[in-house]
Amino acid sequence: MRNHEVTAIQNLLKDDGSLREPGWSRKPVQIYNRNDIKKRKTRIKEWDYYSVISNKHNIAVCFTVSDLGYLELDSVSFLDFNKAYEHTQPVILPFPMGRLHMPSSSKEGDVTVNNSKLALEFIVREGKRIIRCDYPSFDNGKGLKVNITLSNPDEDSMTIATPWAEDNKAFYYNQKINCMPASGKIQYGDKVYQLCPETDFGGLDWGRGVWTYNNYWYWGSGSGVVDGHRFGFNLGYGFGDTSNASENVIFYDGKAHKIDDVVFNISENFTDPWTFTSSDGRFEADFVPIIDRSDYTSVAQLIVTDQHQVFGRMTGKSVLDNGDVVEFKDFLCFAEKVHNKY
Repeated sequence: MRNHEVTAIQNLLKDDGSLREPGWSRKPVQIYNRNDIKKRKTRIKEWDYYSVISNKHNIAVCFTVSDLGYLELDSVSFLDFNKAYEHTQPVILPFPMGRLHMPSSSKEGDVTVNNSKLALEFIVREGKRIIRCDYPSFDNGKGLKVNITLSNPDEDSMTIATPWAEDNKAFYYNQKINCMPASGKIQYGDKVYQLCPETDFGGLDWGRGVWTYNNYWYWGSGSGVVDGHRFGFNLGYGFGDTSNASENVIFYDGKAHKIDDVVFNISENFTDPWTFTSSDGRFEADFVPIIDRSDYTSVAQLIVTDQHQVFGRMTGKSVLDNGDVVEFKDFLCFAEKVHNKY
């Protein structure tokens, strides 16, 4: 059944390491356990990614902590949309293979990175998430220091369990939380930005899984306010076997409204305008890029990552489950196309 919704609390994986019930859910009802995976440790991927977009200041910050088996990738980004400027600075360490002790649930457990270059924490407490970062060498010594609190009430999210047709022990278990009001401050160089929860919002991409070697994916996400209502979306496709469910969801005042397939229409130049269209007519939009946060890395063509995370402004309309139309204009968000071989 297309867009099958999983509602039962159960283990994510069967005894043979395959997914028990592929589909999507409003909360992470399926229970992930790293020890249930029937693949070698170098194939396991575990990551937490936070993005915080300030409409008040026209800036954004992004943070990643990831255990990719053979390497640990921690990354911090600062984006200034007033100047169309971004800086991303990673720290890469070899063969973590579980030493980060990434939590098995997005609902509890903290993530901590503390090395000679970067101190980064993701702290989960009841009803909130805290991001702390101290990166003195960031952007040629300008430095980035962050203490952000995201309000995270018990509302709908987009959670999906996706298999791969070519490998029944590969899977992608992922939760996207949108529209979390942000407070706190960002210090970049000598400038301090105070966040405002009425205008500034964070999102979480929490993922665990085992991937196949060669993958493309498309992902778009936005969180903000439209006509006094918290509004956001998660759009995505291309990753794994999505015949059971897509990950396309509209968020409106904390409720998830499930939509069907969405296609990103992109030219070869990622900073040209994009369009988005849905198979059910419930999400149609134009997207004007501001910054292409791109990265290309290749090691003898065996390990390849080609990423284009494009931030910009979207104008369009979405249709809620009850038929109400939400029109949005110049909505600050991002969308990406990524190719990975590893």
